[in-house]
Amino acid sequence: MTGLLPLCYILGSVSFIMGLKMMSHPATARRGNGIAAAGMALAILGTLFLYRQQGQHLRHYVWIGLGLLVGSVVGVVAARKVKMTSMPEMVSLFNGMGGACAALISISEFRHQGVAGPFVLAGMFIGSISFSGSMIAWGKLSGHIKDVAFKGQHFLNNGLLALLLAACIYEGFAQNLLMVYLIAGVALVYGVLFVMPIGGADMPVVISLLNSFTGVAAACGGFLYHNPVMLTGGILVGSAGTILTILMCKAMNRSLLNVLLGSFGGGASVQGGPVGGAYKELSLSDASVVLAYAREVMIVPGYGLAVAQAQHVCHELEKLLESKGVNVQYAIHPVAGRMPGHMNVLLAEADVSYDKLLEMERANDAFPNTDVVLVLGANDVVNPAAQTDPSSPIYGMPILEVEKAKLVVVNKRSMKPGYAGIENQLFFQPKTSMLFGDAKSVLQQLIASIKENG
Repeated sequence: MTGLLPLCYILGSVSFIMGLKMMSHPATARRGNGIAAAGMALAILGTLFLYRQQGQHLRHYVWIGLGLLVGSVVGVVAARKVKMTSMPEMVSLFNGMGGACAALISISEFRHQGVAGPFVLAGMFIGSISFSGSMIAWGKLSGHIKDVAFKGQHFLNNGLLALLLAACIYEGFAQNLLMVYLIAGVALVYGVLFVMPIGGADMPVVISLLNSFTGVAAACGGFLYHNPVMLTGGILVGSAGTILTILMCKAMNRSLLNVLLGSFGGGASVQGGPVGGAYKELSLSDASVVLAYAREVMIVPGYGLAVAQAQHVCHELEKLLESKGVNVQYAIHPVAGRMPGHMNVLLAEADVSYDKLLEMERANDAFPNTDVVLVLGANDVVNPAAQTDPSSPIYGMPILEVEKAKLVVVNKRSMKPGYAGIENQLFFQPKTSMLFGDAKSVLQQLIASIKENG
């Protein structure tokens, strides 16, 4: 029996790797998720029924069973009810729970063994930061918590971080239970102060960074228990989160340090140089005509599309235009939305073909040959100020160069700035026309108008 447990762990580890690989493409992502989940279930069941310590089974099966039942019910209900607009908050919430588990495992292990080794301290330290930071990220994304920054906050944060590292080194020699709790408490405070000043436009980067923290903390638990499943899962999450963080910083043409210290896109409005000029409005009937008679149409989805839950209607418009001989594609910016891959997930839910999703570089090459670009709720990722205005906070950030198309139609609810708080120069350019209204309602009316006009 004892020989079966390592086999369960090895199979679980392999399933994680296979599942992650299969998640790289929408056609296999669902199956990959199922394989990884099956591997986790195998590891859990193997631990429950095959684990032995000094010849004894695990104890407290009732409490373990209740924990598994409650967690499973809450997870299933939450996942089924969550809207796509709330997916970033849910990711932050679940990620924070992972950090809390890693921290509690470390504290429990110290109480059990009485020794605070490097993996105990690292798991508790990093897991606590991930938990409190993710909770603040959840509150900010859901609108319950505002950005908070004050003079000298970065110095305070750096001082707390240095104090925590020094306390961990001291605890490695002192082995004091009170110090363990103190480190955990200060780490929780640091996690709050760490995320509080970071602006809304940088939240996707912060979410992926906190995700990597949770992975590292979980890997520390794997080292503690010599458990290959925890170790493999933690390493995969930690490395994937780190790579994603680096890629997103590159997409924004900013360093990670600048993201963490820049406080870009906070609650206060941030303005670059003067915009000036007047914008043009386009009627629904005119918009339906230019779309129906175009040869090449590029749709740029943004958070406004997610807010309106308009992804299915957007796919319907795509199919209608293609039935009239129009080639329709989607331009995806790496940091569009509120979390990494937000637009890809949104469109995949509506069964949009993965082949139609163009990454930023390919989309920018295609814009000069595009007849109409339909911008649905995107703002900062199409702002030409990133290339033309050195005084703009987003200057230097790679954008979707939609202004190179022959005509740009921007659907927004109003002329208010985007999440970064910066006015968009695109709205005042000669080739741009505004189409105001809720994305879902506007798309439904466009579909009706195109069908009516034949």
